[in-house]
Amino acid sequence: MNLLRKLEQVINRLSGLSGWLAGWLCVLMILVVFVDVVARYAFASGSIAMQEMEWHLFAAMFLLGASYAMREDANVRVDVFYGRMSPRTKAAVDILGTVLFVIPMCVLILYSSYDFVSYSYQIQEVSVDPGGLPYRFAFKALLPIGYTLVLMQSLSVISRNVRLFCGNERENSTGREGS
Repeated sequence: MNLLRKLEQVINRLSGLSGWLAGWLCVLMILVVFVDVVARYAFASGSIAMQEMEWHLFAAMFLLGASYAMREDANVRVDVFYGRMSPRTKAAVDILGTVLFVIPMCVLILYSSYDFVSYSYQIQEVSVDPGGLPYRFAFKALLPIGYTLVLMQSLSVISRNVRLFCGNERENSTGREGS
């Protein structure tokens, strides 16, 4: 059980790092959007590369921030029902939801994205738009990276909730376990 807790801590740190990176990507995206809007409306000058950078940064922010949201228990659920459940029932719901929905979704996306990303890398895919961004394959590579992080965080969530379900941990008011 101690080895599982160590693995859980490593995964949680990795998710924390990806969440930190997603936060800075959000700041960068805000700056890019600001510059793009000012250039477009103040100087009547637009840039396809800037517009592509906006959606690339948004995708990167989402893909890298998903595991962090899962770590912080900030994922979407029907809190009307979940909020009224006992800690043990919440743990069971989290375990079942992770095993039945999150893990299969991650495996499916990882499996189906392999050819998508590898082909993009093989042809060194770039934007088809004139003035677009090069290295599109690098952004596409974030798809399996992001879902690998979510899959890893799923294991941490299962580990934490098994301990909660078995009564080996206390839950505090934020839904996270106590020490």
